[in-house]
Amino acid sequence: MSQAASTDIQENKVNKYTLAALAGVPLIMVLGNSMLIPVLPQMAKSLNVSQMQISLIITLFSVPAGLVIPFAGFLSDRFGRKKIIIPGLFLYGLGGLLAGAAALIFKENAFPWILGGRILQGIGAAGTAPIAMAFCGDLWKGKERAKSLGVIEASNGLGKVASPILGALIGLIAWWYIFFFFPVVIAVVILGVWFICKEPETNKQPKKVNEYVGSIKNIFKKKSPLLLTSFFAGSAALLILFGVLFFLSDYLEKKFGLDGVIKGAALAIPVLFMSTTSYVTGALIKKKIKLMKWLVVIGHGLIGASLVTLPLFNNVYIFFAGISVAGIGTGLVLPCLNTLITSSTNKDERGLVTSLYGSVRFLGVAAGPPLFGWLVEKGSDMMFWASASLAVISAVLAFFFIKVKAIQTSQGNNYDSSKQKQSKQTLIMPVKQPFIAYKSLAWHPESNLIVRKPMPQMKKERINEVGQVNTGES
Repeated sequence: MSQAASTDIQENKVNKYTLAALAGVPLIMVLGNSMLIPVLPQMAKSLNVSQMQISLIITLFSVPAGLVIPFAGFLSDRFGRKKIIIPGLFLYGLGGLLAGAAALIFKENAFPWILGGRILQGIGAAGTAPIAMAFCGDLWKGKERAKSLGVIEASNGLGKVASPILGALIGLIAWWYIFFFFPVVIAVVILGVWFICKEPETNKQPKKVNEYVGSIKNIFKKKSPLLLTSFFAGSAALLILFGVLFFLSDYLEKKFGLDGVIKGAALAIPVLFMSTTSYVTGALIKKKIKLMKWLVVIGHGLIGASLVTLPLFNNVYIFFAGISVAGIGTGLVLPCLNTLITSSTNKDERGLVTSLYGSVRFLGVAAGPPLFGWLVEKGSDMMFWASASLAVISAVLAFFFIKVKAIQTSQGNNYDSSKQKQSKQTLIMPVKQPFIAYKSLAWHPESNLIVRKPMPQMKKERINEVGQVNTGES
């Protein structure tokens, strides 16, 4: 049994190749929006559309993804993670081909076709990053799970850092080249997931739909304050992030005359701070529930404090310092929420719960650009103060509704039940010479063997923990 235990511990170690393949999935997903942000003004001019209309390039990617994600999560719980991730990546690449071909063929009349390609990409994106998060939850536990989810979030952030610069570079050739870039990179990720990632085996039969829905209702009935607060906090953080990036793309060009790679690098500054903070946070939080709660509260507090002060100063350095602090706050929030959510359910329901979380995150991304575009028309001060208020509300909700003791009790019960299940397999071995058995145990201190003096009537028989006789026939 000690050998089995050591094998289980070894299997729980993070495999760097598997994690790298899974980290490529959110990296690809985030390219879908962030790469296009630097070239949105150029696209609007080429397609003869308004700033509000061009924001649909982001919104019509994120809304279909947000709506389809729960179904993708259900299917991944029922049929397996890889069977959803790989077709999702394929649709993602196909949508890019459609949008790029439309821009090349129809030129200034391509806008409706590009929106159609973006919708197809959004549907494909539904089966990517949220399912990869659930995949990590299946493969690893405890601090290894927190570490892997930190890497997943850091990969997401790395994509946000690199994609504005990469998008600006590609845009120097032609803005529609970006759509052809997607399928090339996606092909590499598909091969990695297909050949490297191995799903853990399970003997459980998939639940029926009504049983599945019932179990999800029970989860939310027991843990609705934690889950709903986490969902709100995650969607609010990404709404603010993408709203600020959308605002910056136009603001940097009009206010400072920045364009091309320089603008892409400027857009990458807050996301670089977010990505770095996400990686460090994922490595530090491990299983510290109390720390996760306070980092969510502090992170949203930093976002609110930085945004509320930006209208008070008319200085470019203070401006970038402020949005960098907001990036740090976002990097504190997201890895903690990922770990809290994936750890709140078991494997059978994890796909749907993480997908619901991914859904509200996408809807937050979808709402950011048009909402900030509307608020800018009311005044930039109004935009910053409204977003700061949203961050403060998220911090207050996290403070009151993420209950540390309740989460620890829940985890303790799960741990005790697993220990109890394991203890039922422990055999009580009768021996004639307890002293010799004691010496044997001294050589194997990790053994779970329990020694008892033999009962007179049962010298050659083994008795299990519940008192049933095991004669060795079964």
